[in-house]
Amino acid sequence: MKKIQILGTGCPKCKTLFANAEAAVQATGVEAELSKVEKINDIMTFGVMVTPALVIDGVVKSSGKVLSADDIAKMLA
Repeated sequence: MKKIQILGTGCPKCKTLFANAEAAVQATGVEAELSKVEKINDIMTFGVMVTPALVIDGVVKSSGKVLSADDIAKMLA
């Protein structure tokens, strides 16, 4: 099972990225646990300075932009 985390403080871009990640998981049928990381100190442990960020299995895949569901689906494949 993949572990997908969206790093961000709850801004509209962070919410959009979370929704796109949910859509990507549904589209691909990949088993995944999706969660939000909203505390600044927790976000900083990933070394991310710009949110929103996408983390898959502990690896930062993107930061500072809202990826489309298609972009995320490609990363999950």
